[in-house]
Amino acid sequence: MAEELPPSERELDVLKVLWEIGSGSVRDVHDRVSPDSELAFNTIQTVLRNMEDKGLVGHRAEGRTFIYFPKHTREQVTSRFLTKVFGGALDQFVLSMLHVADATPKELKDLEELIARVRVEKQGKNGGK
Repeated sequence: MAEELPPSERELDVLKVLWEIGSGSVRDVHDRVSPDSELAFNTIQTVLRNMEDKGLVGHRAEGRTFIYFPKHTREQVTSRFLTKVFGGALDQFVLSMLHVADATPKELKDLEELIARVRVEKQGKNGGK
């Protein structure tokens, strides 16, 4: 992932939409980011242009309409955040999130099951190492 500026909170909202729908016009993104029209169409258009300048999204033209798409996956952005904020220390990130999120016992059990499932998947990919 190139060394671009990190996404702002509003840009993250736009990225979440694009990750969900894959690609879309300004109208598509606007309708999902601001379904009650609290944000102007032009605001989303400007955010997308700025995001393109930052290397977060790209676009292709379909007629006179620009279709925007994320240039990085959610996982790539998450990995970069983990590296920048926590020095890549996954345990510190998880502990921080658990303290902030005030996880319920069920959520903690679900996390344990998720970790166990990922452990099995990784062992399978690495030949049991």
